[in-house]
Amino acid sequence: QVQLVESGGGLVQPGGSLRLSCAASGFPFSINPMNWYRQAPGKGRELVAHITSAGGSTNYADSVKGRFTISRDNAKNTVYLQMNSLKDEDTAVYYCNVILSGLGWYWGQGTQVTVSS
Repeated sequence: QVQLVESGGGLVQPGGSLRLSCAASGFPFSINPMNWYRQAPGKGRELVAHITSAGGSTNYADSVKGRFTISRDNAKNTVYLQMNSLKDEDTAVYYCNVILSGLGWYWGQGTQVTVSS
């Protein structure tokens, strides 16, 4: 079955950095685009970053452009989110996501990122 397991969240001070990882299994990872979403307390889930199957193209929410970088290692079935210059408003649960044709949307369990001094 499809599994997405996020890791790397935690508590960080404003201006700090974190690197999230998402280990994927149960589907052909290398041919599927991947996404990172986040959900802050009291808000809806928003798309943070997207990467194509080979990693040649990426897209970001305006709020994280220039600070976050999505990447992937198809040999390790893992997608990453490098987060730099973190701000209080980046506090959220971060989710890994894949949309499989004919099957639907899949999510990991999420990893909490808290930015606070």
